[in-house]
Amino acid sequence: MSDMADLFEQDRPERASPSARPLADRLRPQRLDEVVGQEHLTGPEGALTRMIRSGSLGSMIFWGPPGTGKTTVARLLAGETGLAFEQISAIFSGVADLKKVFETARLRLANGRQTLLFVDEIHRFNRAQQDSFLPVMEDGTVILVGATTENPSFELNAALLSRARVLVFHTLDEASIGKLLARAEEAEGKPLPLDEEARVVLLRMADGDGRAALTLAEEAWRAAGKGEVFDATGLQAIVQRRAPIYDKSQDGHYNLISALHKSVRGSDPDAALYYLARMFDAGEDPLYLGRRLVRMAVEDIGLADPQALVVANAAKDAYDYLGSPEGELAFAEACIYLATAPKSNATYNAFKAATAAAKEHGSLLPPKQILNAPTKLMKSENYGKGYLYDHDQPDAFSGQDYFPEKMGRHTFYEPVDRGFEREIRKRLDYWEKLRKERQGRGS
Repeated sequence: MSDMADLFEQDRPERASPSARPLADRLRPQRLDEVVGQEHLTGPEGALTRMIRSGSLGSMIFWGPPGTGKTTVARLLAGETGLAFEQISAIFSGVADLKKVFETARLRLANGRQTLLFVDEIHRFNRAQQDSFLPVMEDGTVILVGATTENPSFELNAALLSRARVLVFHTLDEASIGKLLARAEEAEGKPLPLDEEARVVLLRMADGDGRAALTLAEEAWRAAGKGEVFDATGLQAIVQRRAPIYDKSQDGHYNLISALHKSVRGSDPDAALYYLARMFDAGEDPLYLGRRLVRMAVEDIGLADPQALVVANAAKDAYDYLGSPEGELAFAEACIYLATAPKSNATYNAFKAATAAAKEHGSLLPPKQILNAPTKLMKSENYGKGYLYDHDQPDAFSGQDYFPEKMGRHTFYEPVDRGFEREIRKRLDYWEKLRKERQGRGS
């Protein structure tokens, strides 16, 4: 061997020993039935198991949170069906990379073997890049398995979705993560250095992410001295608490705000407070939360409690004045007030109906009697003629019709029999009775 070759051999890094590999990598399942938490897909009667049994594997989209086994399942699928496995990430790949992968797959198919192409974070590809998969899916060059943490209905092209089956991966429950930790203890040949309470805390910190659970376990083993066992406080000090899964611009954000809004609408102040606290804990923009509370006040409470809007706006002002963390209590107070207020969407429905009518009927002229007549020409056209000043009428109510003549009367606002709207209903019924009397249509 030459001196240069000797030097090259000396500089070449040694291959990492199995124990140096991350625990999550070492415990990666070798068979589909070893995958935990996705039994609806990988169990004896799971969707993927049935596909393999039938010998017919089509393109798929795996939708689910991080750490639920999407990449592992795709790799195992290829192994159990004899397909070549090719993996790319939409984060690091462009058009040139896709062309290269497709060409390789075509050559492989010409030699009698099909390719399972796994595309991680497929939602990050733009529309044109997503469209480029269509021909190779249709002619059988590849079986596409795309993985996404975002809702495919919003993030993927309809053409791509129509050619692929969406399979949902579930967040791992505590029992599934417990199985992973038991496997880790078996692989390490020692128990986790955690007391019972700390073990429960670790399960919660994992937040349904199997990979995160194994990483946290690894940190605990790494930090423990000989014979040392951590309690919950000690564990939290070691791992510095893993942040919740929450992307303020993606599904986590929309899921929680939806849960908050529906809890308020459903008059459940405890659930509403929980989701409000989770969003604050995850770093949500307080101004966004303030706006949403105002929207709940006008959309779901309305005139059933006119103070709801006042309270929601006051909470926003209080937060501006106090800042965090004191100002967060103002949002909590508003949240409780809104959740416990009587509910009505009558205003919301009325405005929606009025908007539809405005678009349907076009630019109709209001009745001439309620139009001002600042010029002689307008007076000659009877603008303002016959107008009755309501304050001069009995009960301060003239009963005149204010809709355009060609449109006729419409009823948009139907107050509910709850809260303050119960009183509004009485007023409207009384005025309707007077209107009919004064227009000669009633008794």
